Amino acid sequence: MKDNLILIGFMGSGKSLTSQWLAKKMGKTCLSSDRLIEKREGKSIADIFKECGEEYFRKVEHEVISEISQKNDIVLDCGGGVVLNPENMVLLKNSGTVIYLYASPEIIHQRTKHKSHRPLLNVKDPLAQIKKLLEQRKLFYASADYEIDTDHKTIEMVGKEIMELLNL
Repeated sequence: MKDNLILIGFMGSGKSLTSQWLAKKMGKTCLSSDRLIEKREGKSIADIFKECGEEYFRKVEHEVISEISQKNDIVLDCGGGVVLNPENMVLLKNSGTVIYLYASPEIIHQRTKHKSHRPLLNVKDPLAQIKKLLEQRKLFYASADYEIDTDHKTIEMVGKEIMELLNL
């Protein structure tokens, strides 16, 4: 049994900062699937999408998830679309506890609107795109072991809620 903690959820839901906070509190290694992809490819996620397309990105993402899922004692921050590949979810659930961090479309929009490195939100109406993508991913996210609402909460509040939920 692996004791990893895996955070999934839409971009802007608080996964990156919460995973860093939790790893520090729990004495675990913090990893980010997106950062590992960027390191492997030598370019940003936005550039991978632009130059190679989403399909290529998802292939590399699956390779990275396959490798990460073999590790122990980590807190993993997954990219928002990791759930789109059912094989990723099987790997993640077999490697630890999966927690879905969610936020309302309006909060996500507030948190992401000034960040140009979000390729899927570089559209005319980002709020409509957020709502559309959340709806498309709803069932995938629902396969998590637990769900935590991050609206109007600090990273510390979310982290403490996760630790209480898991009796840590």
